Order: sequence, then structure tokens, then C-alpha cells
Amino acid sequence: MSYVSVQHLQKNYAGTTVFSDINTEIQKGEFVTLLGPSGCGKSTLLRCIAGLTSVDGGKILLDGVDIVPLSPQKRGIGMVFQSYALFPNMTVEQNVAFGLRMQKVNADDSHKRVTEVLKLVELNDFAARYPHQLSGGQCQRVALARSLVTRPRLLLLDEPLSALDARIRKHLREQIRQIQRELGLTTIFVTHDQEEALTMSDRIFLMNQGKIVQSGDAETLYTAPVDVFAAGFIGNYNLLDADSATKLLQRPISGRIAIRPEAIELSLNGELDAQVRSHSLLGNVIRYRVEARVWNWWWMC
Repeated sequence: MSYVSVQHLQKNYAGTTVFSDINTEIQKGEFVTLLGPSGCGKSTLLRCIAGLTSVDGGKILLDGVDIVPLSPQKRGIGMVFQSYALFPNMTVEQNVAFGLRMQKVNADDSHKRVTEVLKLVELNDFAARYPHQLSGGQCQRVALARSLVTRPRLLLLDEPLSALDARIRKHLREQIRQIQRELGLTTIFVTHDQEEALTMSDRIFLMNQGKIVQSGDAETLYTAPVDVFAAGFIGNYNLLDADSATKLLQRPISGRIAIRPEAIELSLNGELDAQVRSHSLLGNVIRYRVEARVWNWWWMC
């Protein structure tokens, strides 16, 4: 049986449907990413699971129990937000211990658990500092530690890295993934950044307009998109209609096709009538936009 099961979930805002029939299954210990453009419903879905947003229908089963009727405090879920939401008048140690204080954990056990989790996120030397004395990445790790210290049954991450610079983001996503694996913690991560989704996830749920349009591992979503939206959102495809594809490939094509730039090879034999329209440096890759004339037909790739 699945550890997390979302069944026929519905949510409306002021007569507008956010999603009407979300169904999905997540196994224990999985790292699942909700990926999609802004406004597709991914953060709302996460908040519904956390209990921070009410639902209008359906069930959310966690380890076989429907948690929809339960308050957020009784769901056993930890959540990390995009904003750190730290108490500015509390030290790192006090911020992390706050959830344990609400659970009425005794002082000795609380101190031990806080020390363990601060070591896990590499902040044990910063326990006495206040949030204003920390960098953005350190604050986000405090927020992560605060969620982990309560030993949640499920961890939810709502775009926690989006406000950080690229170098810190890369380090933190590696650290989050390592911690998740060490603890075997079932995790749902929300992002609109496809690189984060592709590098961190066991499975990706690609969302658009309140629907999960495709789910699978990173390789499946990259190499076998189910529709035009999926092809356009993950990576870079050349999308061709049937007529254009027939002219290019010199054989009958009945529907739209998508061709990755890396699947195109230029032969040293013969000549190619083409113009380089633009190019951009992407680290170790240079991407060229080329308009080529093939069999009396202009093609942009």
C-alpha cells in the first residue's frame, strides 16, 4: 500500500477551480517533486496536504489514515517554506527547539534532539546566533532543522531554495537530498525550476492548470514527454507539426514530433544553407539558434 495517497482531491477559490480531481500515490522514503509553472496548483496541493489550506472534496491518506479531518498539528508533517519564517528574537537553537516545546518534550530530550539535527545540517557552531547574524542559506538550513527535529512522518518543501543564489542553491539541494536519504524521509518538494526537479527527484509530477499531466522519473519526463506542454516545459525541444516534420525527414509523419537539440548532428559532407541567428553560453554548453534551409524549406533549430 502507498504511504501517501491523494484521492479525487478538489479545491476551489471564490468559484475558480484550482484542481478538481487530483489522484496520486507516493511510496515511503520517496523524494517526489511537484514541478510546473506559476499558478498550476502545486503549492496549493502542498498546503492542502499540510492542512494549511482546506479542501473541497477527496481524501489524503498518510500511512492508511485520512488526514483531511485533522488539524495541521496532528498530521505529523514538517514543512519548510520559501520564506524562512524564523523568530528574530530567538537564537538558532531556540528556533529549532520551538516545535518540541509545543509538543511538551522535556528539556534534556529537546536539547539532545536539537544538537543532533543542527549537526545534521552543519549548523552546530551557530546555535547561539540570531537570524540576523546568518546568511540566507544558513537561515534556510535552520528552517529545515526546525522541521526535522520533530521527526515528521512526511516532509514538505515549498520552493525553499528560490530566494538563494545559484552556488548556495546547488549546495543546499545536495545537502537536502543527502539528509533525506540518510533519514529515509518521505518528501514532497515544490519547484518551478526544472534543473532542481531533474537532479533531486526519485519521481516528478509535472503539473499544468490544476492537473498532473505526467509523472515518472527524470529520464522518462525528459525523453518521453506525453504532450506539447510537457515537451516545452522540460528541456528544449524543436516542436514540428506533421507537415514540417514530413518535409524535414522526407517520410510521411502523421502527428506532431519533438526533436531535442542534442539529437541533431551536422555532417561534414555536403553543404548546409543556414544562418546562425543567436547563441548563448550555458556553462559547458553553447546553444546556437540556427535557421537552416533543407530541401527548399526553412527550419529553425
